[in-house]
Parts: sequence; structure tokens; C-alpha cells
Amino acid sequence: MEPEVQVLRAAGGFGRARRLLAAASWLPCVVLGLALGSEPLLTALPGHHCRPDPSLLPPALRALSGSALLDASVPRLGPARAPSSLFPLLSPPFLWPLTRKTRWGDWLTGDGCPLQWNLVCEDGWKVPLEQMSHLLGWLLGCVILGMACDWFGRRVVFLASLVLATGLGAGEVLAASFPALLALRLLHGGALAGASLALYVARLELCDPPHRLVFSMGAGLFSVVGTLLLPGLALLAQDWRLLQGLSALATGLLLLFWGFPALFPESPCWLLATGQLGQARKILWHFAEASGVDPENSPEEESSLVTELDVLSAGSPQPQHHWVLELWHTRVTWRNGLILGFSSLVGGGIRASFLQRLAPRESAFYGPYFLRAGLEVAATVFLLLTVDRWGRRLVLLLSTLVVGLASLLLLSGVQYLPGWTLLSLSVLGLLASQAVSILSSLFGAEIFPTVIRGSGLGLVLAAEFLGQAAAPLADMQGRRGFFLQHVVFTSFAILTLLCVLLLPESRGRGLPQSLEDSDRLRRSPLLRGRLCQDHLPLLPPSYCQAQTQLFQDG
Repeated sequence: MEPEVQVLRAAGGFGRARRLLAAASWLPCVVLGLALGSEPLLTALPGHHCRPDPSLLPPALRALSGSALLDASVPRLGPARAPSSLFPLLSPPFLWPLTRKTRWGDWLTGDGCPLQWNLVCEDGWKVPLEQMSHLLGWLLGCVILGMACDWFGRRVVFLASLVLATGLGAGEVLAASFPALLALRLLHGGALAGASLALYVARLELCDPPHRLVFSMGAGLFSVVGTLLLPGLALLAQDWRLLQGLSALATGLLLLFWGFPALFPESPCWLLATGQLGQARKILWHFAEASGVDPENSPEEESSLVTELDVLSAGSPQPQHHWVLELWHTRVTWRNGLILGFSSLVGGGIRASFLQRLAPRESAFYGPYFLRAGLEVAATVFLLLTVDRWGRRLVLLLSTLVVGLASLLLLSGVQYLPGWTLLSLSVLGLLASQAVSILSSLFGAEIFPTVIRGSGLGLVLAAEFLGQAAAPLADMQGRRGFFLQHVVFTSFAILTLLCVLLLPESRGRGLPQSLEDSDRLRRSPLLRGRLCQDHLPLLPPSYCQAQTQLFQDG
């Protein structure tokens, strides 16, 4: 057993204190889910009619302006020749106040008021640009603040990200121009990514192997709660600036509670792995006392917390930090991280293709919004029921297989399959892609060693946001861009199937603490024997028997 694992067990294991802290970490996910889900509301296109080109109008109408030009240029529908609505189904009623006050441009509305920032008509390309900017902010935040988690700690990055997110969210309320809003959304996304990543890693390191899945999926469900609360909050706010202000206020309120070390202490696993034994001793002492364990005395078959810490502190080790680039020297972990990053890229990128089939541009806004949230809940429940029973690798393989098959059938049979079949394939593919993204993150957090877990998981999550950023880019190219994106990510999904077979199983194992632990699969007979069991269908039985006999012989 690794020394760090022995220390955590001597401190009471996954006792009462660690359980309460892991459960309390679910509540900030509501606020973070609310902030992440605000993007579709802010970029929902309002109903509008573009201002006509005067040179294309009949000579009698070229001199008109204002409401007279509006009445003459608005299309007429039906036998009664009624003017078409300014608010199509794309913008639901609870979003009308938001869209009226956020989209000013060269277009006409019923009351003749020009709207803001030219996000429609010839300037409509600015909407996918803003979406891509926000997603790229999440990508950069995962990479940069993920490395900061490994150097400065999970707690420091979480609190600093909350402070930045609060200030940047308040700055969006006061944005006076579209370029300013674009820059603020980029930075705001990065700050939110840092808070989410630090919270995810700290929660995982609090849990023992049998409880990691439950607490990680529970956090995902609380994040969906924030997404579902957002439309109701928009209905109450009736103004996009007020909505952003409320979101920034909720982020700031997290500091009043999770700013206290008792509610969000530094990760003891990270402190032990980096050699900061003085701080780790205080936190582990509190865990032991809260769990009813005497830190100085223990049963005869186990060592006390004091004894285990004295063993680790022998020789007065100095704090050590590592860069993610050191993964190049650990072939196993580098390969596994690359595979999981690739699967995360596919899960995030192909999602837009399924949504495009489910929600054409003329469909209702709230249909795909709530459908996506509901499928995320379904994917989380599916993982809760299957992952610990079947294993991480098998469930990830099955989910990727479903994504690839559904995507291939949609590409090849769109002209031949009935509508209900296409709808079912889109729902199934979207459900499976959600499962791939969620499980890739959990899998990545378990295989990366503690000393670079923030950086490694940040790269996996960054790959997912890179895939999602491809959707706004394809939106600029129209229908042809979405078709090309669908073909590319379908090819990636098929390639991912072959790569997932190379992953080891991480169910029931402790988290690797150092780079040496993560690469010990190549050297340890015991772990090679476990690897044989994981890959038994792929390896000859004679090899596994030889590895097992080697371990038994010492």
C-alpha cells in the first residue's frame, strides 16, 4: 500500500468529515451550471426583419422610412395578408425582454426602435463569434488554471477563480460595446473553468475509490439543476443585464461560505504528494478527530496517524512541484491521457450535429434547451447504474460505439430513413455523447497522478471545449459547414473505438500520487498481473499466467 493511502486510512478513511465536505461541494455546482448555461440565452437570436435595400424596392417605396417602410416591407401571410410575427419560435416568450434589449442593429421591429450591437442580418456572424470566444475562454482556463492547481493548490485556484468570475460577470453588466463584451466573455469563461476544475479535482481527491463515481455524478446532477433554473431566473429578471448581475452575485456569494477553510480545505492528497506535510498534518488531524479516530493511538493491526506522518517526514523532504510536460517521460499515462482527450473532443464536438437534427433553426428554443439538460440527467443516471458494475473502459467503449453508429446512420440514411428513426438516432447519439464526455473527465481524473492531476484533467476538458467551439465555426459556414463537421467527428468517433481498447481499468484502485506511480504498470509484476486481467480478451493466457507466477514467486 502506498504511504499516502496509509496516511489517509489512518486519518479515518472516508469518514464523516470527508463525506460531508464531498457532499457540500455539490452546492457550488448549481451556480457554476447556471453561469455555463447562460450562453444559449444570451445568444438566442430574436425575431426580426432585416432592413431592405432601397435600391431593390419599387420606386414608389424608396422614399419611405420608419414605420411606413416597416409596414411596406414586412412579409404578408395567409389570405388575410397579416404581417409575419417579429418573434418566431426560435425566441420563446420569456426571452423577448432579453432579446429586445440585447440585440441592437440595422433591422426593424414593430415599435421602430433600432436594437443594439448589430448581431443580426449582415452582422449576424458576431453571434457565433461570441459563442466561440466564450468556449475558448473555458479552454484556456482549463489549461492555464489547471496548471495553477498543481502549483498553488486546489483551494487557492478555486477562490481566485471565484473572485475573478464575480468581477468579470459584473463587468459584463456594464459593457458598453460589443468588443468589450467579447473580451469579458472570454475572460469570464476562463475564470469559471478554473473554479469548476479545482472543485472537481478537490472532490475526487476527498473520495475513496468506491465513492468517487457517486459523488462525481451527484455534482453533475446539481450542475443540471442550475441549468434548469436559468430560464425561470430570466423570466423574473426581464433584462439580460439584470440576469448577468444576478449570476455574478450568486458567484460572489459562494465566497462567503466556501471561502472558509473548514468548508473547503486544501486537498490533503495534493499536500502529501508535493511534500507539504505541515499543512497536511493539520487537515488530516481534523479529519481523524471528526471521524472519531484517535490520531495518536490506533488498533494493533494498523498504524496511527502520527506514526504514518513521521514515516513520510523522515529526511525532511522539500516541497516538489511538477509540470505537465513531464508526462513525456511516462509513456503509459501520456498515452492514456491522449486517448481520453481524443474521446472528450469527439463527445463535445459531435453533440452539435445531433442537436442540429433535433432542433432545426425554425424550431422552438426551449425544446432543445430542456431536451439537452434532460439527456444530461439521463446520461448521468446511466453511468451511475453501469460504470461500477461493468467498468470505466467497457462503458466508455459502448458509449463511443453508439455515438459512431448513430452518426453513421444519420449521415448515410438521412434521405431514406423515416422521421421517427432519425429523431430516435439523434436522441440516442446525443445521450451517448453526453456519457462519453462525462466519463472521459472522470476517467482522466483517476489515471493522472496527483502532482499533475489538475493539468492533465484540464487538457482533457479543454479538448471537449475545443470540440464544442467547432459548432459556432461551422455555423458561420452554414449547412455545408455542419455537414463537414459531422463527417469529421464521425470519423474521429470510429478511430476512438480502437484507442479506448488500450485504456487500463481504474475501477476500485487508489489514485496514483506521483509520476512514478502512474508509470509503474511497466515495472510492477502485481500491476502487470492486474493489467492482464483488464485486457484478458486481448492478451494470451500464457502471458498472464507467467505474470501471476512471477508475482507469487516474489
